[in-house]
Amino acid sequence: MQARTLAMITLSLLNVFSISAAVAVVNVTPARRLSPQPPAVAEREPAPTSGAVTAADHAAADVPDATVLARRLTPLLDTPKTPVNAVVLDVVTGRALFQRNAGSPATPASTTKIVTSVAALSALGPDHRITTRTVRGGGMSVILVGGGDPSLTALPPRPGQPPYASLGTLAARTAAALKAQGLTRTRVDFDATAYTGSTAAYGWKPNYIPDGEVAPVSALAVDAGRVFPADPNRKNRVANPPEAAARTFARMLTRQGVQAEAGRGVRAGPDAADLAAVQSPPLSALVEHLMTDSDNDVAEAVARQVAIKRGAPVSFAGAARAVQDELTGLGAAAGIVVNDGSGLSTRNRITPLALARLTSLAAAPDRPALRAAITGMPVAGFTGTLRPPRYTSGSAQAGAGAVRAKTGTLSGVSTLAGVTADADGRLLAFAFMAGDGSGPVDPAQLDRLASAVASCGC
Repeated sequence: MQARTLAMITLSLLNVFSISAAVAVVNVTPARRLSPQPPAVAEREPAPTSGAVTAADHAAADVPDATVLARRLTPLLDTPKTPVNAVVLDVVTGRALFQRNAGSPATPASTTKIVTSVAALSALGPDHRITTRTVRGGGMSVILVGGGDPSLTALPPRPGQPPYASLGTLAARTAAALKAQGLTRTRVDFDATAYTGSTAAYGWKPNYIPDGEVAPVSALAVDAGRVFPADPNRKNRVANPPEAAARTFARMLTRQGVQAEAGRGVRAGPDAADLAAVQSPPLSALVEHLMTDSDNDVAEAVARQVAIKRGAPVSFAGAARAVQDELTGLGAAAGIVVNDGSGLSTRNRITPLALARLTSLAAAPDRPALRAAITGMPVAGFTGTLRPPRYTSGSAQAGAGAVRAKTGTLSGVSTLAGVTADADGRLLAFAFMAGDGSGPVDPAQLDRLASAVASCGC
C-alpha cells in the first residue's frame, strides 16, 4: 500500500497547474505558475501540497500479472460496439502486459498531439520560446513579423493563463522606439513568410476552418484568428489572420500616439532594423495547454517549430517529416504516419503500441525534457477534455484522479492514451483506439478500460 499511496499522490498532483514543489510521475513535473490544481479525489488518497515519487518507488511495486490484467480488460473489449485496439505497457521495463491488435494502425484523432508534443520537446527543449517582432520597413513603414507564436493575443491577461505574448505590449514598445526616432506616423506591413504551403492539411474536412475548429495555419495570427476572442462560445475565424493582425496592431499603435494604417504583406529584409519584440511562454507551457485543452491551433504551431529547428520546409509536409525524423532519433517513429500536428487529419495513422511507447518515453526518469507531455495530459474527472461528466459514474469512477490521458475524437473515432498507477503502485502506460470513422463509438468504453487498469491489484 505504501507504493500505491505514493503513486496516487503523484498522479493527483501531476497536472498542468502550479504547485509549491514540483511533483512528477517518476519525477516528471516541471515547475509552473499557472493556476490552482484540481481537488483531490477523497475516495482514493489524500493529496498533500508537495512531494515526489521516484522511479525506485514505482520499480518496487509488483508488475501486474498479464493473465489477470487480461481477464479484467477482455470483457470490456468484447462488446457489441465498435472493436477497440488496445495495449498496456509497464513503464519501468517497457514490457507489454496486454495487447489487442496493438500493432494495427488506426486513426488517432487528437492523440496525435502526443506525437507532436514529444517531438517538439525533444527537438527544441522545454524552455524554447517563439518571438514576434517589429522591424523598420521601407520609408516610414513598420513590418510586423510573425514567428508562429500561437499565444499572441490582443486581450488583457486572464487568471489561470500563462503569460501569453501581448500584442498591446509589442505596440507600446514599437511606438516608443518609433517616437525615439522622431516618427509619429507609420504604415503597418506584415510578414508571415516563416510558413510556406497550404493553410489546411491533407485529410482536413472542409468544415474545420469555417466551423472554427482551427484557423487557417499562419505564422502570424492574433488570438488564433478568432473574430470574437473574448467569447469562448463563438468560434468564428478570420479568413486572413496576418492581415487581421496588422489591422489590430495599427489600431494599437494609434492608441499609443503613432498614427498608423494597415498595409500589405511583405518579406522583411535580413538587415531590417529591429524595433521591438515579445515572446511566447516556454514550450513546456504551450505543450501543457495544447494537451489539456486539445488546442488544435497551438498543436499546429508547435509542429512547425520542429520543422524550423530541423531546417525542413515549414509546411504541413515539412513539419510531418521533421516530427518523424525527430522521433526516429528517439527510436520511437515506428507505427506513426501523420499529416498534421493536431490530429484533425483523417489520414493520420498511428498504432496503439506507438502511442503507449511515446507516453512511456515521456514518463521515463531519464527524459526530463519531455515532462510536459505527461503533465499536460488531462486528469480524469477533473481537467481539460477529461473533466466531468467523464469518470463520474459507473466503473469509470475508479479512474478519477488516477488516470492522466490524452483524448482523441473525430466522427466515428475515439481514442485515449496515457498513464496511471495500478492498485499496487506500478506505473503503466496504455492506449485504446476505437472506430474507423464509419460508425458510432463510445468514449465511455475507453474510460472504463483505463479505470480497470488503474484499479487492478493484479
